[in-house]
Amino acid sequence: MQEPHLLIVDDEPAILHMLTTILTKEGFRSIDTAGSAEEALALSKQTAYDLILLDVMLPERSGFDICPLIRETTDASIFFLTARSSDLDKLSGFAVGADDYITKPFNPLEVAARVKAHLRRRSGKNPVQAQQTIYSAGPLYINTQSAEVKIDGKPVDLPAQVYQLLLFFCRHPNQLFSKSQLYENVWGEEFLGEDNTVMVHIRKLREKIEQDASSPKLIVTVRGLGYKFVPAGSL
Repeated sequence: MQEPHLLIVDDEPAILHMLTTILTKEGFRSIDTAGSAEEALALSKQTAYDLILLDVMLPERSGFDICPLIRETTDASIFFLTARSSDLDKLSGFAVGADDYITKPFNPLEVAARVKAHLRRRSGKNPVQAQQTIYSAGPLYINTQSAEVKIDGKPVDLPAQVYQLLLFFCRHPNQLFSKSQLYENVWGEEFLGEDNTVMVHIRKLREKIEQDASSPKLIVTVRGLGYKFVPAGSL
């Protein structure tokens, strides 16, 4: 992967300065900033970004409003930055195409760690992924070289982090994982116990690949213990 190019979008200059400073110290050299929704849209059309940190509460148009518009012109990963931390807000963020959701106030070093971990996984340097390029399980088909996912032969569009979660499950069929194990393996960070990120992403994944998300057959819940991937065919 070439030098990552980041875009930070926030209407608070102090936050733009803080994140730019920390990310620069952490080794990122290509960072652009935007203070409004319109500026962010314009920059995302002009530049091929790898990851966008997008504030939700922007003046005039929210991050929720412009995220689908950004998605029309780029496949950059999008992390929402927001003080809105309810489960409904998080679900709304993932529904419009976000890959991660970071609530304010946040530790800027944690943001940098999440960005690094996400870009490292996205770079495709995982040797397991390089060895196994095709997964097939009943109606589900995945080509990891092209990042193509199909259900019953029809293409399915998955946000990057949901796709990484699916790949992890496919690499470990019929194995039970707790929320903390999934978080630490897929997100690459310590699980703090009160984070609903895993639950939200599993719900989003089920909505994309299950015939009936309320009665899942592929991503199964083991009550009180966690989740496991039960392939309908052989992997």
